[in-house]
Amino acid sequence: MKRRYWIGTIISILFIGIGAYTLDSSKIEYGTIQVAKMSGRKMQIKGIWVKEKGSDYNTLSNIFTFNMKDDNRQEISIKYEGARPNNFDIAESIVVKGKYDGEVFQAKEILTKCPSKYEGNADQLKQSYQQK
Repeated sequence: MKRRYWIGTIISILFIGIGAYTLDSSKIEYGTIQVAKMSGRKMQIKGIWVKEKGSDYNTLSNIFTFNMKDDNRQEISIKYEGARPNNFDIAESIVVKGKYDGEVFQAKEILTKCPSKYEGNADQLKQSYQQK
């Protein structure tokens, strides 16, 4: 085999290895509050806002804090360095991406799932299509 084929093959394998490593290190998996506390890794946690405890947005430091519960009903304090999401108050569920630091969950991103005006009763939708 020619020398340049070997060099091309080695370079291709190197790029594939670097790409696989980059994809693996950038993935953030879903978990519970308990797993986030134990692992110390970046995680995504899905939960609901504990409305009884309220939330606080400090405009001077641009820090938003609130409490949330996951699917296992465990509660955690969330600290997010950024603006409060516009639709936070009406969100059905919340996903926070970040890392637990021993006291609070340091969120790097907050995603909110709001109720959709397009979701409806399936029976009503079937009836409306059958009438047409």
